[in-house]
Amino acid sequence: MPRPDRPARAPRVGPGRWTAGALALALAAGGGWLVLHGTADRTGPPLPAPAPVPSVTPSAAPTPTPAPAPSLPPSFPPLAASVPTRIRIPAIKVDAPVTGLGLTPAHQIATPPMDQRNLTGWYRDGPAPGAAGAALVVGHADNRSGPAVFYRLGLLRPGDTVEVARKDRRTAVFTVDAVRVFPKQDFPDTLVYGGVPTRSDLRLITCGGRFDRRTGYESNTVVFAHLSATRG
Repeated sequence: MPRPDRPARAPRVGPGRWTAGALALALAAGGGWLVLHGTADRTGPPLPAPAPVPSVTPSAAPTPTPAPAPSLPPSFPPLAASVPTRIRIPAIKVDAPVTGLGLTPAHQIATPPMDQRNLTGWYRDGPAPGAAGAALVVGHADNRSGPAVFYRLGLLRPGDTVEVARKDRRTAVFTVDAVRVFPKQDFPDTLVYGGVPTRSDLRLITCGGRFDRRTGYESNTVVFAHLSATRG
């Protein structure tokens, strides 16, 4: 379950986008439910399936060539900014309210209250879901009572959808592009927080990987998604 565990510089944001160089969000301690149920020092929440690796026989192996730069999937035109109110992820049965989050005194992004298992948090000083840029929504994986809202985030697959209801009564529909797990010590902040000013992207973040009662979760699970439709 995410909770800041060490000081970090606050992410700097420009109009509608993350600024390159923003540091990793420290989501790592917690794990009360795992401790209480005797599963400390073991595997934490579900992890994404590994990407398939194509098999190539030695005789048919092609001559190595530089890999082309990955192309971004087409994105629906961004909406005007509006406060998110609810997030729904049908594939993992998430239907949860969204609260706005700011920064802690240690200049870290805050997280939702630990006792509210079905609550997600949007970083309100960054882009709004559906607006231009990369919006950030975080949620706990568990608390002392059991699995929380983003416990099953690692089970999402490319093509799954995330729906974000907004205060303007419009719903931004995102399609999942990838689900990755990053070690806390090597969190790729530019990749996760970097957005493109002309498109709308969404990042969902929670704790992931192995849990240790002394150091918390070792990793963060991150879902990358792009705006693919709107309703309302």
